Amino acid sequence: MNYLLRNIFFIFVFLFLTIDGFFIVDNNFIKIENIEYIFLITIIEIVILSIIAYTTSIKPIRILKKEIALFLTGAQKWESLTVENMNPDVRFVINFFNKSLEILKNFKEEFKAGRILKSEVEFASEIQRHVLKKRTVVVPSIDIVADTKSATEVGWDSYDIIEQGNNYYIYIGDVTGHGVASGFVMMIVNALISGFSKLVESSADILAKTNEIVKPRVKSNILMTLLMIRWNEQEKKMYMTGAGHEYLIVYKASKKKAFKIKSGGVALGMTKNISKILKETQIAVEKDDIVILYTDGITEARNGKLESDMMLGIDRLIEIIEATPTKTAQGIFNNITIELSRFMGYGHRQFDDITLITMHYKGDKVIENDVAPEISTEFITEWNWGG
Repeated sequence: MNYLLRNIFFIFVFLFLTIDGFFIVDNNFIKIENIEYIFLITIIEIVILSIIAYTTSIKPIRILKKEIALFLTGAQKWESLTVENMNPDVRFVINFFNKSLEILKNFKEEFKAGRILKSEVEFASEIQRHVLKKRTVVVPSIDIVADTKSATEVGWDSYDIIEQGNNYYIYIGDVTGHGVASGFVMMIVNALISGFSKLVESSADILAKTNEIVKPRVKSNILMTLLMIRWNEQEKKMYMTGAGHEYLIVYKASKKKAFKIKSGGVALGMTKNISKILKETQIAVEKDDIVILYTDGITEARNGKLESDMMLGIDRLIEIIEATPTKTAQGIFNNITIELSRFMGYGHRQFDDITLITMHYKGDKVIENDVAPEISTEFITEWNWGG
């Protein structure tokens, strides 16, 4: 309002001086001194209008440009810019930039915080890689192929092969939820299982004792499902303990058919004492049978080619196993990888961690003409363990 009244006042003054000059010209038949008067008034008007234009428009915009440049280069923090005697249109523009750069300031601060968070996630990922680095464990009568691929920097799937005397413990696990917290719970369970396997033999007892330590120390919404196999090399017997995990799949060579076995049990972290719920059950296996353990990152993988949000599913996984040309641990592992890649398709997104273990009970014989561990790129469409 003050800006408007001031400009109206100046306009009346300019009109008065100019009109007064023309009256003098008309009454005195355009005398030379009156023309000089009009010229002088015009110069004064131009000067005054230039000052008004500079103070109300040009100067605020220059200040705005300078402040924006300082903010973008990080030379100073942004604070709302206020300039007196502004043109209303310029004030509107400056207010717009004030709002815009306030939003940009928030984005910039969130970005910095995100960089810090990212570095922490990378640090957690590095710790996890070192702690869970798998050493090669050779089981004399069983060929084992295993791998895992995280959907993010920090994984929440877990697997391990532990040797204790005549017993070999092979397990696979999946922590509910995502992120750093789930990743660290997985690491804790991994360490506890490794420790308790030195103290007790039964896989059910190992998981029950692990749960006793884990349950009071993690949030109630963080659970971990597991499926553990205990193979006794001396007796050539296989035992299974399920803790609310996916099915165990056994391919029976004599019948040329794959069967799914419900794991049973409850997840670690569900309740403090699960010792009476977990059971170690013997699994009947013969030579050339193949045992498959997996996480739901495989069965719940999304199809990338269809409009419908179809998942791979347990039945299709069994079909893939049965259709594998070379029935060995490596052969089935490779074929699941290839078919999973084709199913997920072009432009896929991995929504969950993926872990797969295949075990071939070969006995004393040497596997000849087995498939190579490396999978040719012509068979991999988009997804691969090393991709």
